[in-house]
Amino acid sequence: MALTYEATLEYLYSMLPMYQRVGAAAYRADLGNIVALCLALDNPQKDLRCIHVGGTNGKGSVSHLTAAALQCAGFRTGLYTSPHLVDFRERIKVDGQMIPQDAVTRFVERIRPLITSIQPSFFEVTVAMAFDHFVNEKVDVAVIEVGMGGRLDSTNIITPILSVITNIGLDHTQFLGDTHALIAAEKAGIIKSGCPVVIGQRSDETDSVFESKAHDSDAPITFTTDRYSTSAMHWNMQDGPVAELEITDHSHGSMRTVRSQLLGAYQGWNIPTFLTVIDKLKESGMPLTDVHVNKALAHVCDITGLQGRWQVLQRSPLVIAESAHNADGLREAMRQLALTSHDRLHMVIGLVNDKDISSMLSLLPKVATYYFCRPDIPRGLDASQLAAQGASQCLKGRRYPSVIQGYSAAISSAQPDDLIYVGGSMFVVAEVLRHFA
Repeated sequence: MALTYEATLEYLYSMLPMYQRVGAAAYRADLGNIVALCLALDNPQKDLRCIHVGGTNGKGSVSHLTAAALQCAGFRTGLYTSPHLVDFRERIKVDGQMIPQDAVTRFVERIRPLITSIQPSFFEVTVAMAFDHFVNEKVDVAVIEVGMGGRLDSTNIITPILSVITNIGLDHTQFLGDTHALIAAEKAGIIKSGCPVVIGQRSDETDSVFESKAHDSDAPITFTTDRYSTSAMHWNMQDGPVAELEITDHSHGSMRTVRSQLLGAYQGWNIPTFLTVIDKLKESGMPLTDVHVNKALAHVCDITGLQGRWQVLQRSPLVIAESAHNADGLREAMRQLALTSHDRLHMVIGLVNDKDISSMLSLLPKVATYYFCRPDIPRGLDASQLAAQGASQCLKGRRYPSVIQGYSAAISSAQPDDLIYVGGSMFVVAEVLRHFA
């Protein structure tokens, strides 16, 4: 008998190792399983016109912006991202619409014998599901976000029309290497023969890695910072809220102001990368215009359903949910937090146990009330341990057995002009977003 949708998800979560939940046990250091899965599905990835987006931070934002622009231009657009925040189906979308529940159940029922046989990871199954769904839905273009790394990531069996690497930071070092150069080498694995590649940020440690791989692959390479930069960014919390960015176009010696639904200051890196992606797609013949780009920037969350990026959940007190989950991302978020007007600051913080906890905590503001909590996943760091490590960094607060209890305590304590920051892990943000759903 066929499984219900709920039973299908339970089957996937219980039967397949999921990196977001269990960590290293789910990591596959080869492409064998995804190759076998796609072979059984008649290799749907070969029928897709793809844009492949990797990097340490920003790849989700760039993927959603690119998909939004393509949708605005009239392309039927597939979008694969991970992890999901509220609904599993967020991972696989066509024109902003999540994959239907019955499509999930039919797919899993179809490949259950193969799942039993080869025991793939949760991520491998979802990648195959996305490719299959996009072909069935006859998408014109699919934007595919890399899960981890690049060279050995399950998405890396596609042959894209454009590769994108947003930036390089120290994350997942136990799998990708403990230097920027080593991580860049793994990320550079998505650079394919003859396929143009956009690099979001320059770095003395990584530029030569990308240039060498691009040269060996005969892949034209473009560094975003040679084309665009953000010279100023302002926030209007009453009108939208919306961010206004002044973009310098170095190629033409001009400036323009764009309005974006994405409020994070770090979007000052991602939006120039997105604009460079659009330039390269135009050069390939895609009919994309400034109207499409501006609409995508102004309405990306509405068009694609993007959540958790400096997301304002309420105004009084101001509640901000932010998915930054490594030291580089958190550093940028804390810079913006310091610029955001408020009286008292409340920090609802949870972390996973395989991150560089000390480095992340060292970036958090000392003058704040902390609500230490544990994300409800096996990788979640115990709230008592988090509170103890926080205390060693002069972070003062209480521990709570769950994210929602910590969040509720912050809401109860905060005054109208206070600010509540929810973050440390995407899973903390996810639990609060589900609470609001």
